[in-house]
Amino acid sequence: MAGEKKPQSLVGWRELVGLPDFVSARIPAKIDTGARTSSLHATRIERFDRDGQRWVRFLLDLGDGRSEPVTCEVPRADRRIITSSNGEGQDRFVIKTRLRLGEHVYRAEFSLADRSDMKFPILIGRTALKNRFLVDPGRSWLQSSRKERKLLKSQG
Repeated sequence: MAGEKKPQSLVGWRELVGLPDFVSARIPAKIDTGARTSSLHATRIERFDRDGQRWVRFLLDLGDGRSEPVTCEVPRADRRIITSSNGEGQDRFVIKTRLRLGEHVYRAEFSLADRSDMKFPILIGRTALKNRFLVDPGRSWLQSSRKERKLLKSQG
């Protein structure tokens, strides 16, 4: 029927996500409806010009403690003041890239920040979740396969 809303998928407070423009690995992410903008753990962030356009290069840490950080280059989407978890405004680059969460693959915005003090290298904010997902804060890994869940449990 025209105008009917598509049912939303259920996610837990933490999920494995993919960033197919950068890596094939799935990365643990915290789902945070209190954050407007999603965030990636990025270091060595630098702006550069390519063919007359502004780009951003950064190292993406996969957060598994084993893999080397991945060098990523993307056209810069924006630069904004983002309010961090401690309430301070931080000037950050904001990029757009594809996000895979469960069977959904779509473009989302991510601010680039040093998240080395955080448990998860990726934070998925409410803008990336809006009209796609419902969050069950009492559950985890709802969009992960049985094999992935088993591996996550064995890692602690």
